[in-house]
Amino acid sequence: MTSENSEKSILIISGTNRPGANALRVARVIEGLYHQAGARVELLSLEELPREVFDNTSYATKPPGMVAIQERVVRASGLHIVTPEYNGSFPGVLKYFIDMLKFPESFESKPVAFVGEAAGTWGGIRPVEQLQQIFAYRNAFAYPERVFIPGVNQAFDGAGRLAEDYLKRLKSQVEGFVSFVGCLGPHLKRVKE
Repeated sequence: MTSENSEKSILIISGTNRPGANALRVARVIEGLYHQAGARVELLSLEELPREVFDNTSYATKPPGMVAIQERVVRASGLHIVTPEYNGSFPGVLKYFIDMLKFPESFESKPVAFVGEAAGTWGGIRPVEQLQQIFAYRNAFAYPERVFIPGVNQAFDGAGRLAEDYLKRLKSQVEGFVSFVGCLGPHLKRVKE
């Protein structure tokens, strides 16, 4: 990364609040790859959502915990979303999270990368495609290199290491996304001014 880009931070979002989720395991692998690439990165698991955010009054008045999360999303130079596939789609908590974020500044002209994972054969392609539609609607810049991890329960070995093939794909995506965010940097500044 250039010195200009080294100030930027990419926010990885593990798109479920399910305890022990494979999405979080994959997100942690991605976090390590960003560190190897010399990028600043933060990890947000939707397990961190404050309980108060699920109160129906939180639409009008965001709880302090959600305000802090909102600031992390807006401050990020790019988002890297890891989503599992639940019932042919992405988790409802991820949609709720998206709905709770400020419009339009949360995603407007923000670079976004996607990883899908699933126990099944298709590796989360459906939820990623659905998320791409939502982020396109919100005027985000989708990074075209997506990664899908089918049979995610078998993708990690007994020591918790991700299979080499998926690791290579994620590394390629991470390195490409760092460049993508860097290329969009000047445009992002103009949009936000």
